[in-house]
Amino acid sequence: MGLKEYRKKRDFRVTTEPAARATRAKAQRARIFVVQKHQARNLHYDFRLEWNGVLLSWAVPKGPSLDPSVKRLAAPVEDHPVDYAGFEGIIPEGEYGGGTVMAWDRGTWTPEVPDVDAALRAGDLKFSLRGRKLRGSWVLVRTRGFPPGSGKPSWLLIKHRDADASKEDITKTKPRSVISRRTLAGIAREGGGDVAKAAAGDPPASARPAAFAERARPLPSS
Repeated sequence: MGLKEYRKKRDFRVTTEPAARATRAKAQRARIFVVQKHQARNLHYDFRLEWNGVLLSWAVPKGPSLDPSVKRLAAPVEDHPVDYAGFEGIIPEGEYGGGTVMAWDRGTWTPEVPDVDAALRAGDLKFSLRGRKLRGSWVLVRTRGFPPGSGKPSWLLIKHRDADASKEDITKTKPRSVISRRTLAGIAREGGGDVAKAAAGDPPASARPAAFAERARPLPSS
């Protein structure tokens, strides 16, 4: 897809999102992934995998699940620049995606298929994640579209059964940023965003004693 659509949707005189510079050349290093928790019109999680110099991106409304029996809808969105993996802050209201963005998880990923491009075309991409919160084996599987009959392609994000699978609802138990340890409300408060709107994406007060006790794990080295 490239970055043309990313550029078209944003006014970089207004938003602090990274400008869509030329894509990075391939390097002999681990590829990064990032999951950005995004409280815009609705709360969702943007799941991004670095590939061919950009971040391939899917919007996951309910966020990733560690439970292999749970299939999370993942709607493809425009490719993002690799620099976007470090973005956390406020997108001004009235701009595309206006709201608060958190770097919820970040790390590296490894394909479990010999040809990633062929797997993407076939709609069956298996891969391993090595992040602070998401680890182990996963798959993205393309479906016939949602809602049914819409003609819009959609995918499912599914955890494979392995030692990292769990019934834990990690979106509730580990809600903070892996970059700053802030909540969405904290990011909005410090960035001059809509705090009330952002707070709607944080866990309710009843979940906070356990949820906010998470401990930081060093970011995987690339």
